[in-house]
Amino acid sequence: MANVDLVVRNAAELLPFAGGAGPLIGDALRGVEIVRDGALIAADGVIEWVGATGDLSAALAGRDAAHEVDASGAVVMPGFVDCHTHIPFSKGREVEFEMRIQGKSYLEIAAAGGGILNSVSHFRETPNKRLLELSRHYLKEMLRSGSTTIECKTGYGLALEHELRALEVIGTLAGEGPCAIVPTFLGAHMIPAEYRDDPDAYVEVIIEEMIPAVVRQGIARYCDVFIEEGALSVDQARRVLTAAKNAGLELKLHVDEFNPLGGSALAAELGAVSADHLDAVTGREATLLASAGVIGVLMPGVNYFLGNNAYAPARRLVEASVPIALATDFNPGSCMCHSMEMILSLACTQLRLLPIEALAAATRNAAYACGVGERAGRLQVGYDADVLVMDGSSHQSIPYHFGTSHVREVIKSGVSRYRD
Repeated sequence: MANVDLVVRNAAELLPFAGGAGPLIGDALRGVEIVRDGALIAADGVIEWVGATGDLSAALAGRDAAHEVDASGAVVMPGFVDCHTHIPFSKGREVEFEMRIQGKSYLEIAAAGGGILNSVSHFRETPNKRLLELSRHYLKEMLRSGSTTIECKTGYGLALEHELRALEVIGTLAGEGPCAIVPTFLGAHMIPAEYRDDPDAYVEVIIEEMIPAVVRQGIARYCDVFIEEGALSVDQARRVLTAAKNAGLELKLHVDEFNPLGGSALAAELGAVSADHLDAVTGREATLLASAGVIGVLMPGVNYFLGNNAYAPARRLVEASVPIALATDFNPGSCMCHSMEMILSLACTQLRLLPIEALAAATRNAAYACGVGERAGRLQVGYDADVLVMDGSSHQSIPYHFGTSHVREVIKSGVSRYRD
């Protein structure tokens, strides 16, 4: 009988987030199974068995493991799925951080030529080699922090050549591993400076030039659009997203971050996979998102970093049966944070999610928010063996004890990638 890749035993708590199809919604977010003294077996990078340690010997049937983990005093859970990041980017925006401390808002800084357009200038001047170096560093740190699947967006090129370059970088990163990468085209992140006086002309460039070239290149899975004052209007976004959908790309949207402009209704109308931010979402649009099955990706790290206390109404979204996920929104302007553990703590203290709800939103639901819910985000037979071993005798301790890392070991596809 063949040996196995991995055996984990003696977990104080094992969180499978298993059973059924689709993201967890409403009361199901808090009603998940917790296996005490849990164990699992993985072979060929895939989970083969999950249960209690007392039943492990029978499940192994005499086979040996290439790697064994004694998870005594630890929580075993799926790897985090960070379903919204802006890797690759070039330089940081520390000066803007200081400007916000002195009272300037994010939108005021953007209107003065800072913000996303600042990152665009840096990106266009940075060669692929340097972008890869920076991105590899960030992805390494994210993996050490427990993120085993990461969505990566373009959006700092805002010109055909540079958006394709960004996707080339993302494609290279995806091929290198060990993190699983989900590539997203965000050419509609902002109107670039050269089109400031004719934003509709840039929308036409996205539709007529960028989307066909992106599809031919074959790297991107999603098309994303940022709907906000100073970015794209709902009507402009509808044109871009309709063209992308007709070209075979799946849809994501940045909506309701600062102002309720109707972006959530558009996400529901077009059948987007996710609507991200939702800090200013209305009750009517929450109902539309729930009816359409659009996943609401909440990113409380942005509010924290910008000093904006208008956090997404997570409890109302859960009660409205909107499937919710959590992500970092890791980027140089509005959330320079790659730690999903920090996001969990903010989700509990500021969004009022229970720890188990936040953990489900950061794993199983986040996997569906970036289209990998059939193979990631759970500890379930047949799923990728993406496993975290987290110090702490209960899952509550992970968001409770914040400002530190609980990660004892990160396992991706059955292979140990980091040990503390």
